[in-house]
Formats: sequence, C-alpha cells, structure tokens
Amino acid sequence: MIDTDAVSRPRRRRPGYKAAAAVFAVGMVGTTLPTPLYGLYRQQLGFSELIVTVVFAVYAVGVITALLVAGGASDVLGRRPVLAAALVLAALSAVCFLSEGGLPLLYTGRVLSGFSAGLLSGTGTAAVLDLAPPDRRARAALAATAANMGGLGLGPLLSGVLAQYAPWPLTLPFLVHLALLALALVVVGLLPETVHHTGPRPSLRPQGMTVPPEVRGVFAPCSLAAFAGFALLGLFTAVAPAFLSQTLHERNLAVIGAVAFCVFCASTAGQVLMGRLGPQAALTWGCAVLVASLVLVGTSLAAASFPVLLLGAVTGGTGQGMAFRAGLTLVSAAAPPEHRGATISAFFVIAYLGISLPVVGVGALAVTLGVRVAGLVFTACAVVLVAAVGVRVRRHPPVVRTVDAVSSSR
Repeated sequence: MIDTDAVSRPRRRRPGYKAAAAVFAVGMVGTTLPTPLYGLYRQQLGFSELIVTVVFAVYAVGVITALLVAGGASDVLGRRPVLAAALVLAALSAVCFLSEGGLPLLYTGRVLSGFSAGLLSGTGTAAVLDLAPPDRRARAALAATAANMGGLGLGPLLSGVLAQYAPWPLTLPFLVHLALLALALVVVGLLPETVHHTGPRPSLRPQGMTVPPEVRGVFAPCSLAAFAGFALLGLFTAVAPAFLSQTLHERNLAVIGAVAFCVFCASTAGQVLMGRLGPQAALTWGCAVLVASLVLVGTSLAAASFPVLLLGAVTGGTGQGMAFRAGLTLVSAAAPPEHRGATISAFFVIAYLGISLPVVGVGALAVTLGVRVAGLVFTACAVVLVAAVGVRVRRHPPVVRTVDAVSSSR
C-alpha cells in the first residue's frame, strides 16, 4: 500500500557525496594536527627526537590494527555508524592531547587517531562513492582523494597557524578540531545510509590480509613503491619540523605546518596526474619523481637550504601520489575478486609500515648523529630502494589479470 501523504509531501533533500567528503576531511585533519607542535611538546616534556618519532609512529600501529580488524565493518554495520565511530575516536584523541598528561596520553592519543584514520580510509571513500550519482563517480573519486590528502594537509597548516598566531598553542588547535568534529557528527546523522541488507546480516569478522600467489609479481613492486612514498610522508610530518627548527632555525610554526601542507597537496595532484598517465606509466614516473625528490631533500639537508627542501617536499608529494594511486590500482586489478579486499588491506599495511619503521630509524640515528646526518642516511637508503623498484617496473611492467579496476580509476 502506498503512503499518499508521503508522496504528496515534498522530499527533503539530504546531504550528498560532497558532504561525506567534508566529513572525511575533518576526520583526517586530526591525524596530522600535532605535526608542528612536536617541538613544543619536546620543550614541555623534555624528551628526545627518538621519542618524537615513536609518538608519531604509533599512529601507524592504530591504522594497521583498524584495517586488519575492522576494515570491512561498514559493509556489515553501515557507513554512518562506522563514520560516527571514527569521528568519536578522533575526538577522544583530541581529548588525550588536551589533557597534557605526559607521554602515556600522547601515545594513547596517537593510537586512537590511528584507529580513527583506519576506519575512515575505507569507510569515508566508500561513503563518498556510494552517495555520488552514476554520472559523477569520477568527480566523487577525486573528491574522496582530495578529502583524504587534503585533510592530512590541513591538519598541520591549521595547528601551525593557530599555535603561532593565537593563544594556547597546545590547546586551541584541538579545541577547534573538536568543534569541527561535532559539526561533522551532525552531518553524518543527516547522510542517507547506503548499506542495506535484505537477508541476514553478514557476520562481522576481521578481514585479515592475503596476497594470492598470482598477485605477488604485481604486489611486490607496487607495495615497495608505496612503502617508500609513505616513508617520505613520514619524514616530512615527523622529522622535518626538527630539521627546520634546529638546522634552518625556522621557528615559525605556521611555516613548519605549511611545508607539510605542501607535501599532501602535491600528493593529491600526483594522484590526479595518475589518472591521465595510466597506472603502469604513473608507477614508473612516480618512482623517478620520488628519486628526484629524495635527492633534493638530501641536498637541502647538506646545504641547509629551505627553498631546496620546499622543492623536495612538492616534488616528493607528487611522486608519492602518482606511485601510490598507480600501485593501488594495479594491485586492485590483479587481485581475484574473492581476495581483493584482503589484498588491498595487505597493500595498505605495507604502506603504513613505511610511515612508521623508517621514521623511527631516523629518530634513533638523530639521537647519536644529529638530525642532518640521520636525514642524509635516510635519503640515501630511500634512493636505493626507489631506484631499484623503478628499474624493476621499467624492465618488467606489472601485468594485471583484469582491467576493470584500471578502467574505473581513470
């Protein structure tokens, strides 16, 4: 029976994919919000550069755990509940930083932030794509990419500007983020739910990670390129602030935040560029651009040059974006449908290991050798890794089993 009253009432327009992208971006802001503030925490709590990198790196532990344990939760529970949970975790992370309870709460805040980002990475992307009309799927994919990397870039820019030019440098950035999270939760409540189960609800179980034998030839070079690209992101969000302040004597927190912002904006541009080049060409070119950026970063460390460091940041972000999206597209295309989700999870795990392990190594070296020498060692090792991957991809281009994912990414 048709409800004629419901038919006669004008249908209320609900937020669409752009609103979901805004929620996605607000959630990701918190993951990089502390970047320009680590120097202030060092002064307040008196810990070493190694501890700074460990505080930064435990974020990756949270992301990987969330990906492995709850990567497919939104397919079972729905997009809105998981988005809301991710935003609540982000708010709890901000509360930990506001409490100023020393290192234990900093560690807890970073892990909670990682949980939030791990839930948002898949659910935010899926929600944006689900809510887009069929003729706007390409725009929605770009919106999801921009929300992800744009949110990561806005975090250090926002906190750097507020910490430099407003009162309460270790408090106000997190209060502002809590206000944004509250607005985002309201928007989530207004979003239409796109996951509906007509039969029994599937069981909620950890997704895990699997790399089928037929995918390994594609997976290895693509994941190594992602590892190197994320290591560069980690360098600029965890170690570069110390280099800027200690070696270049750049004390302006807004400038430090702007450098990290440039890296993530360039990454978004690199991902867009991948759609024009195609994944195989973009993977090769992405590795080449990453090598060039690492050489620039090493040169900036040796010559103590801020302009060269900034150029390395923009170049590195572009190369990272190209290589990452190309690798993800190729791995998605090569994976059999029954193992695609687990294979993509494995790809993200390798990528996020890149944002944690090398950065902690740089922090350990910085304690004994100094930030400049530690950065030079990092760039030398990364150049060798990325160059080897680039040569391997150039000589033996990854051959995918199906082109569906490749075509859909353009």
